[in-house]
Amino acid sequence: MNFRCFSAILLGTAACLTLSSCGNSSVISLDYIPQPGLMVRGDPDFAVGQFKDKRGQKPQTLGHVRLPIGPKVDTIQTRLPVSDVVRNAFAYALEARGMLATDVKGHYVLTGEIQDLRSQLLVHPYGYARIRVNVVEAVSGRVLYSRVYEGERQSNAYRPGSGSPVPLLRDLTSRALQDAVDRALDDTTMRQRLGTSATDRPRYTPGML
Repeated sequence: MNFRCFSAILLGTAACLTLSSCGNSSVISLDYIPQPGLMVRGDPDFAVGQFKDKRGQKPQTLGHVRLPIGPKVDTIQTRLPVSDVVRNAFAYALEARGMLATDVKGHYVLTGEIQDLRSQLLVHPYGYARIRVNVVEAVSGRVLYSRVYEGERQSNAYRPGSGSPVPLLRDLTSRALQDAVDRALDDTTMRQRLGTSATDRPRYTPGML
């Protein structure tokens, strides 16, 4: 899988520069920026399957910008369905760790459910991710490991008139998703259960989701 195409496919910035000038929605891209001092390298045994969107939202909706009093003033959306964004995040994170399978299937397949992934602003800009990750044995289809992982990021209170909060919401949600992905892939219990390697540090380049 070539993850350099993410930048071309998903390159995007907030569609609105200020709340006063925007319409009803802003389309953003999320990114994954590996942390070489924190990630643990593994064996190239993993493929990525389907992550079902269980959020009860439209497929590309992340959340809303609201003022403390009054209706929502903006809707935050992704360029691709959230299910694809999360799948891409896991694929890129596996590649950065040297864990993405070089053959078609790999020994294990990561699947799961997106229980929550959102950007929101009421007073504080906020990003949150909660994802159930399943490690499935490719040959048998048996679930070998399953756990819910979370990521949460929040910033200082937004001051109306200080510019668009959308870029900040994008960054907070990107980091929240990345936290959940990294916790899943670097889970010591999961690695011990599967007997995967945890030796060399990876080389990487940032990727857009």
